[in-house]
Amino acid sequence: MRKVLYFFFALLVAQQTKAQDINKIITKDYVDRLIKTLSSDDMQGRGTFTPGIDKAATFIESEFKSIGLKPLTGETGYRQSFFKYQLKPETPSVTIDGSAIEPANVLVYGNTSENLTFDNTNSDGWIKLDPSKAFIDQFRQISRSGKKQLILVDAKFADAFNRIKGYLDKGSIMDEKDINTKSAALVFVLDKDTVKSNFKVILKNSFAKMPLFNVAGMIPGKSKAKELVIFSGHYDHLGIIKADGQDSIANGADDDASGTTAMIALAKYYKKLNNNERTLIFVAFTAEEIGGFGARHFSEKLNPDDVVAMFNIEMIGKDSKFGKNTAFITGFDKSDFGQILQKNLKGTEFTFHPDPYPQQNLFYRSDNATLAALGVPAHTISTDQIDTDKFYHTVKDEYNTLDSDNILSTIKGIAKSAISIIKGIDTPTRIPKLENN
Repeated sequence: MRKVLYFFFALLVAQQTKAQDINKIITKDYVDRLIKTLSSDDMQGRGTFTPGIDKAATFIESEFKSIGLKPLTGETGYRQSFFKYQLKPETPSVTIDGSAIEPANVLVYGNTSENLTFDNTNSDGWIKLDPSKAFIDQFRQISRSGKKQLILVDAKFADAFNRIKGYLDKGSIMDEKDINTKSAALVFVLDKDTVKSNFKVILKNSFAKMPLFNVAGMIPGKSKAKELVIFSGHYDHLGIIKADGQDSIANGADDDASGTTAMIALAKYYKKLNNNERTLIFVAFTAEEIGGFGARHFSEKLNPDDVVAMFNIEMIGKDSKFGKNTAFITGFDKSDFGQILQKNLKGTEFTFHPDPYPQQNLFYRSDNATLAALGVPAHTISTDQIDTDKFYHTVKDEYNTLDSDNILSTIKGIAKSAISIIKGIDTPTRIPKLENN
């Protein structure tokens, strides 16, 4: 009996000693190397469908290989590839009472057809927005109508009109099944008061099949291998945007090279620890910035009932509003995920807090949202003071704006707080499923 007790005691001491090696496994130099590489100018802002994001994926793959992660079940490598179609609107042709309208004064919403032509005889006709009501409120209401219609817009709405037009003219991303399935289109014309007799609209879109890829690896579990714990961050960003000074590269150091760095570092730590009873999946999501397509594709590839918890990490590059050695958890009240993490951090200097920005609806704005909607206790961990962050989605989100010590302490806080979940001791409560899911 004494020998048995001694064996378990020695095993416990060995595990504790190993856990204490976190400072040697996740070092400042290691974390700095990851985030500097991901946010370097060489990555060109990691825009979706660009050479830069391919470079970033290759780098993450090399880190996964070095750590010793295995590809996901059913995959031959770390890339989880899929395709979407990129819709690009061509210059619209609109004539009213025989006069051509300048394309700069035409905004098209809802058209997913390669070719669409309509006039006053085979459509829902035309209307004019009420100049006394807010443009955006009227736009939102009409956008849900599903009509094929011409809408005249007063010149007083020029600023709002041009903002929306600038966004829509960039095109959109869609599935092949959605191309040419609708004949709806709303065509807004600026600075036109009426249609006296007739109008005609000719619309064209081009479509390109474009590759996307998450980068994912795993550490198989032992006694509870069918139960999954996910650690994630999105590795895409905005790419090349409007220049500010001499720079036009949106490096995305905080958003979300910091979260992707954390995910990689956690993979290294847990692989060294080698005590996970549950299977751990580490994934860098693509296309978060243009619709969360990477997270959606990933979620479709697994059974959400098998996922015990998801640690989505986004923007941990600066102190949170709660001070040093703190972070917040979105959707804190939706499960006991946060309480479990806090319990595991008792006696350490790090603490987690509920999301201080509920009005921002952050819980359903990041890559945790898809699985959360399906009932998974999937939460995002962040430190960003989003209400005052001047670098968010600008070319100034660069490495030199970050606090490396904050990133390091947050990664270690997550690593320690997750330990009872990865060992299969604690299981967070499920989140109520959203309707229509």
